[in-house]
Amino acid sequence: MEKERDRLSTDLELMADKVQQLIAENARVAQNQDDYERNYNELVGRYENEKKKYDKTCEAIQYRKARSLQMDSFIKELRNQELIKEFDARLWSSLVDFITVYSKDDIRVTLKMG
Repeated sequence: MEKERDRLSTDLELMADKVQQLIAENARVAQNQDDYERNYNELVGRYENEKKKYDKTCEAIQYRKARSLQMDSFIKELRNQELIKEFDARLWSSLVDFITVYSKDDIRVTLKMG
């Protein structure tokens, strides 16, 4: 995902440069304004689409990093615990969100952390 983010970032920079070049050329050279506006709108539209992809990728990276930190903390906490020798209702309720019984052979436990 980070490679994709970097690629999108590079693409965004290139598109922003193209927009700036288009604007500068329009200021220097007399040209058909309908063609200029069409080209400008096309470039800006492509930029906005890539920006949305970039933002979604950045959000996904942040989510995964945060999730990884949560899991690392959870694992560290588990490693520091003593072995469980008997049922602990407090521990059970802190881990288990709900249990779904489909049949006597199909029982699923959903943990609070997913």
